[in-house]
Amino acid sequence: MPNTATSVEVSKSFGRFGRQAMQAPITITHHGHASLVLLSHDEYQRLRRRDRVAMAIDEVPRDLRDAVAAAMPSVEAETYNSELD
Repeated sequence: MPNTATSVEVSKSFGRFGRQAMQAPITITHHGHASLVLLSHDEYQRLRRRDRVAMAIDEVPRDLRDAVAAAMPSVEAETYNSELD
């Protein structure tokens, strides 16, 4: 099963590509460039649950910045100190 298909291929055989997308996402290209991804509703919902909000540092509320600055790493985090060497 290909993980990439052209928009023409998908439009001619949407049912087949829809069934394939239930197993793994399919990148749809248009004029040789990736333009869309066809994926199952369950996978879409899983990705939506992972959404995060990104802000510039000056957009982060002061109380949240203060809380992050005051936070202390857990004891378990010491295991990663060797990565700083």
